[in-house]
Amino acid sequence: GFLIADIKYFKNLILEKKKEVLNDIETQRETIIDPMTGEYRQGMSSYSVHMEHGSDAMEREKAFLLIAREARFLENLNSALERIKNKKYGWCKDCHNLIQKKRLEAVPHAQLCTECKNKRGGTPFEA
Repeated sequence: GFLIADIKYFKNLILEKKKEVLNDIETQRETIIDPMTGEYRQGMSSYSVHMEHGSDAMEREKAFLLIAREARFLENLNSALERIKNKKYGWCKDCHNLIQKKRLEAVPHAQLCTECKNKRGGTPFEA
């Protein structure tokens, strides 16, 4: 397994990423929720037919999608912290070998080594 110093390094990296994700989510929420009232901003109705609301609606839709994506990323980061706690962090769930440090630095929530990830193909959300 990794040295304690390595585990601390990756834990700090994950916590840093979590902080970034939470900030991103908050920024996106401000696009769709009025901070004064806590309500959705005016014009949230998908039935709006006014052209001037079109770009606003697109911006809000983009914000929703980004929030959903960031929320999935946050779940992955929390899952990685759980694996650190259970001393299971850094091991490939397919071949059971240690995941390369370089890969974990790029994708700290990775559960597959590069070789197994490439074998699977998959989506960009897959760790």
